[in-house]
Amino acid sequence: MRLPLSWLFEYCEPVMTPRAIADRLAMTGTEVGRIHHHGVSELEHFVVGKVLTCEQHPNADRLSVCTVDVGTGTPSRIVCGAPNVAAGQTVAVAKPGAVMPDGTRLKKAKLRGEPSEGMILAEDEVGIGTLHEGIMVLDDDLEPGTFLAEVLPIATDVLELEITPNRPDCLGVYGVAREVHAATGAPLAPPPWEGIDLGEPSGIDGVTIEVRDPDLCPRFTAVAFDGVTIGQSPWWLKQRLMASGQRPINNVVDITNYVMLLTGQPVHAFDLDRIAGGRLVVRRATPGEQITTLDDQVRTMPPDGMLIEDAEGPTSIAGIMGGVRSEVHEGTTRVLIEMATWDGPNIHATSTALGLRTEASSRFADGLSPESTVEGQAVALKLMEELTGATRRPGWIDVAAPGVADPEPVVIRLREARVRSLLGVDVPLARQAEVLRAIGFGVADADDGLDVTVPHWRRLDVTREADVIEEVARLAALDDLPATLPTGRPGARLTWPQRVRRRAEDVLVGRGLQEIAGWSFASPALLDRLRVPEGAPLRRVVELENPMSEEDAILRPTLMGSLLDAARHNLAHGAERVALFDSGTVYRAWPQNEDGGERPTPVDEHHGLGALLVGPPQDPTWRTPRPPAADFFAVKALVGAVLDTLRVRWEARPSSDWPFLHPGRAAEIVAGDGERLGFAGELHPLVAREWDLDGGAAFAVDLGKIAARAPEVPVYRDVTTYPPVRQDLSLLVGARSAAEVVAAIRDAGGRLLRDVSVFDRFERDGEVSLALHLAFAAPDRTLTDDEVNGLREKILGRLADLGVTPRG
Repeated sequence: MRLPLSWLFEYCEPVMTPRAIADRLAMTGTEVGRIHHHGVSELEHFVVGKVLTCEQHPNADRLSVCTVDVGTGTPSRIVCGAPNVAAGQTVAVAKPGAVMPDGTRLKKAKLRGEPSEGMILAEDEVGIGTLHEGIMVLDDDLEPGTFLAEVLPIATDVLELEITPNRPDCLGVYGVAREVHAATGAPLAPPPWEGIDLGEPSGIDGVTIEVRDPDLCPRFTAVAFDGVTIGQSPWWLKQRLMASGQRPINNVVDITNYVMLLTGQPVHAFDLDRIAGGRLVVRRATPGEQITTLDDQVRTMPPDGMLIEDAEGPTSIAGIMGGVRSEVHEGTTRVLIEMATWDGPNIHATSTALGLRTEASSRFADGLSPESTVEGQAVALKLMEELTGATRRPGWIDVAAPGVADPEPVVIRLREARVRSLLGVDVPLARQAEVLRAIGFGVADADDGLDVTVPHWRRLDVTREADVIEEVARLAALDDLPATLPTGRPGARLTWPQRVRRRAEDVLVGRGLQEIAGWSFASPALLDRLRVPEGAPLRRVVELENPMSEEDAILRPTLMGSLLDAARHNLAHGAERVALFDSGTVYRAWPQNEDGGERPTPVDEHHGLGALLVGPPQDPTWRTPRPPAADFFAVKALVGAVLDTLRVRWEARPSSDWPFLHPGRAAEIVAGDGERLGFAGELHPLVAREWDLDGGAAFAVDLGKIAARAPEVPVYRDVTTYPPVRQDLSLLVGARSAAEVVAAIRDAGGRLLRDVSVFDRFERDGEVSLALHLAFAAPDRTLTDDEVNGLREKILGRLADLGVTPRG
């Protein structure tokens, strides 16, 4: 719901900034999505002007050249295209420097060769209406130079409220004003329906109402008017509708929308002359029954959907949208204003079945009180008489189920001890009574607390003592509620896989990566963009039966899509490099069982950890002003940091199983027992181009498999009592990879080989040489030279079997 603050301030105006009002509402339970500005800006540049002369533009048939007194002593020369501009008019003027509703800043200009120092304004150019054909002509008694904001409502801040379903009373401006009054203490003006008496519901001559299903329509009211003149609404009403997101149409339709936005009660206006037979019947629709609604759509009613019909058939879908046959038009002179109460679940079901959601259906679906119909009728009566020149017909119609029009009051005992026990703080009884009265509750003293009478607009959600205590808490005790630890046994600790997940994520955060939260949904086109061939395991996707859109039709089989999307977004918004990771679930369908048996779970679902680097992995420094872009070794180092922290043995093996990675610059990550954990590599150039990236490197691993191999209890190993013996090897390796050489050395060195690492690589004439650092140590003694030399010879013998020889 959009709430223009200028409208709110008519009923409650706290001395606070819009942001402070939004924060206070949010802290008392009314969430504010955002604050935006409606209308124009730089208000000092919008003034009242007087057209002194108006002459034909010498170079354009449809333009006029005007001189306008704007109160500065020197008339402004303004070119105007409106057909109704004329000398002697008092008009609205925007001077150079003014900011229009679309954000455009007005400047001096030349139009077809003639200079123009501003703009004479139409109502749509200041956001108070939709008319553009002619300029606004103001009252002649206004002085030139008067700020336009003092004359017309050309600007206001707007709060976008996210009202919860249990608070339909806050779907009206006055309902929110009541909340602001209670939250801030600012004075509250009387309700707009106060003092307007409809009199006794004695019926309307020539109009009959029949409600056949009172269980779905507890109350139906109607007031009739003669002598209605259809025309434009005043600017103040148009502006409030525009700022609230409604489009002005004509004065009668605008009144119905205005009353709904002000009171929360939807309104419908019938052309009384178009109600065949002067009789309206409220009933359930018959199977397959159709109606043409105001949007010229023919709609087939669902079972139990409610209709309003006259002697010729359906005229409206009850609580949702009116029909074409009875709508108000330019020639309307007699109007019937209808306000009713409908069963919320029925309206919600009908709206969903028709795929038709309106402002009225949203309010009725949440549940409105029957008393709101009378309040809304009172406001509509006043506006119809003031703005349309109408005369009210004597009497009005009120068809209500037994007990609905005059219900028994709901009184709840609020015990002071119960308030203390639930909230944990003492709220003085006088303070409890104060905040409850502020939001419209009746309060009377009782022996052990207060007797609280629930107002009609809160009867649906305040039904017990705890609900009243909640009202006291949010308005009087929220800031004072203590922070306490839960009593009893502590909650469950994190599971081992959860601890592994957090530790792995912390490793990446510690290395400067930023976490993203990617969507679990993905587009089927993702796999084509990743160059995944038909028949590949990644093609076994899980399709959604009822996706939100075609772009979200499958569950993601890989983390790469969300990482690539996030990288492109950040780079497009000015980031020079990105280092992102995503930790979340990926989904794949199981392959068909050869024996036809069922899988233990319907979907192969596991928790993945993926990262993507684009650009340099670190910021430039004075020593490295242009760090190299991230490559295979950068992401391999990240994988190593994660797995080494979790004490999982692993190695990287060359692999070409991932089509979205660069051939020859990709590897599979394999655990010590040979199980594949994931991949690491540079992006394929075609994939990088698909996402508008200049290269990049990525990895992804299965955290479930890693958790199964990570030791829960670390084992201590003495590293200081018996120092290691260190030696270096220089080897000619031929076509062997470094991984193969290291694996052979580890196998031959046995348990006395503590560590082996490559520290240099040299290539000449196609001959590759590796330099490795070896460390030997025993847990119970210092190794002798003979023991180390024996291990060295054993290692060299094993390498010789691979064709690897010492370098001379």
